[in-house]
This record gives sequence, structure tokens and C-alpha cells, in this order.
Amino acid sequence: MTSQKKATVVSSSVAALLTLIKLAIGIASGSVAVLASAIDSVLDMFVSIFNYFAISNSEKPADKIFNYGRGKIEALASVIEGTIITISGLFLLYQAVQKAINNQASQFLEISIYVMIISLIITILLVIYLSYIAKKTNSMVIKADALHYKTDVFSNLAVLISLLLVTFTGYEIIDVIVGGGIALYIIYSAYELIHDGILVLLDRAVDEGLVLKIEEIIKQNDKVNTYHLLKTREAANQTFVEVHLVFNCLITLMEAHKASDFIENSIKKLDEKRDWIINIHMDPYDDFKLNDTNH
Repeated sequence: MTSQKKATVVSSSVAALLTLIKLAIGIASGSVAVLASAIDSVLDMFVSIFNYFAISNSEKPADKIFNYGRGKIEALASVIEGTIITISGLFLLYQAVQKAINNQASQFLEISIYVMIISLIITILLVIYLSYIAKKTNSMVIKADALHYKTDVFSNLAVLISLLLVTFTGYEIIDVIVGGGIALYIIYSAYELIHDGILVLLDRAVDEGLVLKIEEIIKQNDKVNTYHLLKTREAANQTFVEVHLVFNCLITLMEAHKASDFIENSIKKLDEKRDWIINIHMDPYDDFKLNDTNH
């Protein structure tokens, strides 16, 4: 089992545990803030399970049907995850408004406080683990999962503070405000997941700084006269690079091939954590103007 899959198994198991604890206390206490955190944990669990299957499919090798692999499944999973988070945030906002209108009172506050302290500690440990795996694998799904649980750390902390304030002051409006605030924060945090996922699905170029480094590697090679049609995109942990290199028409194929290999290997060294898929087209003259209609 790969480290990405292990990470999704761990996160889904933790989410399941937190769901059982917080959902029971949230329903029993009537606290919007605790219920909000419980519902968020339910969604965490289902999203992590979904991520496991997304990663399993994205890791499958390219075949006759999917010539470039299934890496974009991770981006699709990120969009779906962000959409689910947004819907949950809207539901929690509705619950907060309902409690304010009906003037409901919270119960079992002391038990709720202990539950949120435990949840906060577990979630912090999970975020540290997921962040480590995300940095190690450069997986978009694990990055999304880590970001999601980071928002849980803040929401759990906010719930804990609100429960303490309600306990000492008796003002239920604090629970409503915190619950509503968490809902808005959840909706806001989902935007980045949806935004980044859609850009990958649309074949956005890699980071501009990385593109400039690739261009610099090409320019520094004295065998290359010029280049054109440099294109980049990402899918899961794969980075695709296409470029046309223009050589002197008198250069031998062997020399041009060696220069291309050197450039390809230099690009791969820019980030050895990435799985580079590089396609170099060798031109004997600059045919960019002939091809610019396809640019």
C-alpha cells in the first residue's frame, strides 16, 4: 500500500472515531457548534474514503484507453470534496439561524468540553501526519485532505472556546455566533479546493517560477538555437512538459538527441519528487511561424 493510500485510511479512521463521539454529544447537548463539528467529521469520513478510491485509480498506469493515465481523478476528487464542504457549511449556517430563532439551550456542556479537547488533540496530530505525506508525495488529494483537517483544527478550537464561554456566561448567542462563523469559514476554505481542482482539469500551466527555470535550462544549452511551443501541465504528481527545440540543420541526430537528453535530465532535477513526463520535438529550423496557427 502506498503512503498516499495509508494516509487516506488513517484520516478516514480518525474521522469515523470523531464522528461517533461528536455526533452523540452534539445531538444530546443541542449545541450548534458541537453539532457543526460533528457534521464536518461525518463529511471528513466520507471524503477520505472517496479520496482512497480516487488515489487508487489515479495510480493506475496509462493504457490504451487512458493514454496519459488517470491523474486528473485527483483534481476531480478535489472539486467534489470542495463542493461537499460548501454544502455542509450552508447546512451548518442554517442550523445556527434555527437555534437563534427558536432560542434553544445547550446541555451537557462539561462533557462537550472534554470531547472537543480530545478532538482538537487528535486532529492536530492528524494534520501533522497528512502534511508530511503531502509534502513527501506532492499528492493533490492528500494536500486537500490536509487543508481540510487544518480547518477542523480551527473549528474545534472555536467550538471549545464557545463552550467555555457559554458555560461561564450562560449566553447561548455565543454558541450561535461561533457555529455560524465556523460554517462561513468552512465555505471559504472549500473555495481553494474547488478553484485548484478546476484549474488542473483545465490543464493550467505549472507555476511560473518553474516554467522560467525550464526556459533557463533550454537557453543555457549551446546546441539549441532557439525553442518554441513550450507547454506544461500537471495531473496528480505527474508534470507534463512539451517543447520544440531548434538545432542547426547540420547537427547530427546523435548530437541533437544527446542535447535533448541532457535538457530533459536537467529539468527532472528541478524537482525530483515530481514524476516528469517530457516530450521534446527536435526541429532542424525554426518552424514556429508555420505552426503558430496551432499555438
